[in-house]
Amino acid sequence: MALALRVLCLAHSSGSLGRWPQERRRLLRLCCRSRLQSRQTTNYSTQEQESTSTATKAPPQIKRNVASEITSVGKVIYEATWDAKNSKNLSSQVKSGTTGEIVVRTATTPSSGPPKESKDKDKDDDKDKEQEQPKSKREQMRDNVQEYIFTRYFNYVKNYDKVLEKNFPKAMQLYRVFFEGVKDFFADMKRFLKISRIANHAPQGIRALNRQELELYMQMPRDMMKVAPALIGCSLPMVGYAFFPLVFWYPRIFLTPHFWTEPQRIEFQKYYTKRRLQCNKSVLRCLQAKLKQVEGHHKYAEFEAILGQLGSGTHPTPEALISVKDIFAEGPYSLLGMSRKHVKCLVKMHGLPNSLFKRHRLHEHAFLVHFMDMAITREGGVHNLSLASLRYSCCLRGLNPDDLSAEEMIDWLRKWVKVSTSIQGEHITLFLHLPVLLGYNHPNNWKTIYCNKTP
Repeated sequence: MALALRVLCLAHSSGSLGRWPQERRRLLRLCCRSRLQSRQTTNYSTQEQESTSTATKAPPQIKRNVASEITSVGKVIYEATWDAKNSKNLSSQVKSGTTGEIVVRTATTPSSGPPKESKDKDKDDDKDKEQEQPKSKREQMRDNVQEYIFTRYFNYVKNYDKVLEKNFPKAMQLYRVFFEGVKDFFADMKRFLKISRIANHAPQGIRALNRQELELYMQMPRDMMKVAPALIGCSLPMVGYAFFPLVFWYPRIFLTPHFWTEPQRIEFQKYYTKRRLQCNKSVLRCLQAKLKQVEGHHKYAEFEAILGQLGSGTHPTPEALISVKDIFAEGPYSLLGMSRKHVKCLVKMHGLPNSLFKRHRLHEHAFLVHFMDMAITREGGVHNLSLASLRYSCCLRGLNPDDLSAEEMIDWLRKWVKVSTSIQGEHITLFLHLPVLLGYNHPNNWKTIYCNKTP
């Protein structure tokens, strides 16, 4: 440091630059020596600092390295391209003590350039600046047009059902009825699968189900077979367009109550009830035709009196029917002893599908309805049923519920349940004939069969 100041003073006092190359050589020699000494001193200082930090935490000692200061000052003078003009500024910096700051800054700044992280940040900033560049009017117009088109398109698709309902109200009504029917149908199908697992794997079997589950367990397989062609035909790519209107043109044939409107349910229920009740007379004729074949039975006289009551326009009491139940256990009135005509009439009267295994169908239907009657007694009796359940139960058992009060339906169902819960498995044919024995002469059934106009 002293030598640098001396050189500056000599240069300033002499005012000539003739002796500057000699001083420059001398400074370069001193720089080489000082670099070697500075490396040794820095290594020694780092070792000494490590040893002192591990041993004792003593306060740091500031050592002045004169050689490094001389070389740094020489470097500053060499890089500054000394001339007579900036000699005054440099001497003023030396006097004010700002050269130390310059030396420290030049010593601390690395010579290899900025680190990689700063380069990456600079690149990211450049990209952001490029992205933030204002768009041209043409690009802004294109973006506005695209945004307008897409928003209008999405709004149109969102409100497409309203557009169709406005232009095609009947078609949209049918579509909604079909859509809601599919939802209800698949919901009942899921319930049916769950109920069938319970019926097949539970220790009690079908007896573990309640009344509503038994009704669904009995009705759902028929509905699945009936609606399967409609669902398959409507799902086909090209056939569906022609099959869909055909399905709704004949909903009673192709669809189930899940897809019917409320007026259609009332109308179709009347149609099926009337078709079933029209078979009561043929079943009664079959009973009367086989009466002579049971003359040797000890209940022959009582059963003959019951058939006479039906012919005269009245009905037997439940106690009278229970007393003659043994006559249906064997002979011409048993399930295996009945003629084909008699079995066919029973299948139509109960509204069962016509198939090859008619006796098996009758056996299964009778036991399912019998288990429903037992479930009704477990759930508190007939009077606990809702009005819709009363109507369905009467219709299932062979009584037209139209224009009947709740008390009349409850009174008739109590008679049915009393007979149903008092018989065993061998008296199954008595159960199959209960729609005739308890409802043949009912005024509501009589109107349904023989009156042209519905009440």
